[in-house]
Amino acid sequence: MILLYGSADAKRNIGWIEELQKFGEFELVIWDDWSPEGIASLAEKLAGALVVFRCRRPDAARSLEDAGIHLVNRAEVNRIANNKWQTYQLFLLLGVPVIPTFREAPGFPCIVKTVDGHGGAEVEIAMSPEELPRFESEVIFQPIVDHMADVRVYVIGNRIAGAVKRSSTDSFKANYSLGGSIQRHAVTAAQEKDVLRIARALNSDYIGIDFLLLPDGRHVFNEIEDPVGARSFYKTHEENIAELLVRHLEEIENQSPFRKKDY
Repeated sequence: MILLYGSADAKRNIGWIEELQKFGEFELVIWDDWSPEGIASLAEKLAGALVVFRCRRPDAARSLEDAGIHLVNRAEVNRIANNKWQTYQLFLLLGVPVIPTFREAPGFPCIVKTVDGHGGAEVEIAMSPEELPRFESEVIFQPIVDHMADVRVYVIGNRIAGAVKRSSTDSFKANYSLGGSIQRHAVTAAQEKDVLRIARALNSDYIGIDFLLLPDGRHVFNEIEDPVGARSFYKTHEENIAELLVRHLEEIENQSPFRKKDY
């Protein structure tokens, strides 16, 4: 199996990489040439392998799949999860509860996000039209939703590995990497049903699905994370999510529909 990273992300995630390598035989491939020629060379290098694709590059993922490379997660997951507008459209299609999302500000105050931001970056509150941030990427707008916490559910295949409840007292961003507090969350039957509906529709292998927990106990979905980090999971769970993921990958590899045959 191959772990594919860009150089900057590989450096930031060395602990996760080493944890995966404890439980499975992974070759780490670090790649930064995403030109058409570079992707063609990469496809030759990856031929015949199961590739854990840890890059936010939907176009590159699609090109690699078109070249016959088996990616985890597949290119369509990368495309939807890394575009918040596409994620919103999926949630609407599936009929799960979701935060209303708009192309233009529905009123003020509101939350402004870039469609391709992640980790709490490029998310701001605008109190008036004059305070709208000047992001370079395309943006979406959401109303400010009163909520108790943000929940991330970790899903491997069609199974929930665990969930983490994240909250912050001094910021509307509850990301653990930004200083939010975390604790283990037990998903309800209703939350589990909706989470698995999303994972099955995506045919994903390893993603994070985020929703807001409302004061009345209801939930509304917000985002999908691919590739998803596991720092908050390790802080709140006894299970080793790297081991759980490797077991899932081995099940895929045993089917071996993507391997070159030796004649």
